[in-house]
Amino acid sequence: MEIKDPGTVIGHVFLKDSFSQWLGIELLEIKEGYSKIKMLVRQEMLNGLDVVHGGIAFSLADSAFAFACNSRNNLSLALETSISFLKPVFVNDTLFAEAKEIRNGKSTGVYLVEIKNQQEQLIGLFKGTCYRTGKQLI
Repeated sequence: MEIKDPGTVIGHVFLKDSFSQWLGIELLEIKEGYSKIKMLVRQEMLNGLDVVHGGIAFSLADSAFAFACNSRNNLSLALETSISFLKPVFVNDTLFAEAKEIRNGKSTGVYLVEIKNQQEQLIGLFKGTCYRTGKQLI
């Protein structure tokens, strides 16, 4: 498996990631087994209770997870994910998701993603396990 610069690999992936782009995600930092991203919460992301739909925070964390676990140019797919919502999110909040590798195995990896708002309040915790296919992304 040819190792490439993590930023180059994820930059390539991000260019084809229409959903992350629709969310308005910005890449802040990419390293092997690590990513930090952010997005601004928009009006169309609200649910019927005037708080942000949980799927939005989940999707942000899922993108951070995907970027971190694919950073070694080894196509990795989610096996299992979970999230705990700790605080509500509102329109115009800026959310940050920071994915850290807990375990880097040959065929699986485990990641913990913290989601924080612009006041650095922890609003969610996401855990993801990925399967490594052995195929290169670029």
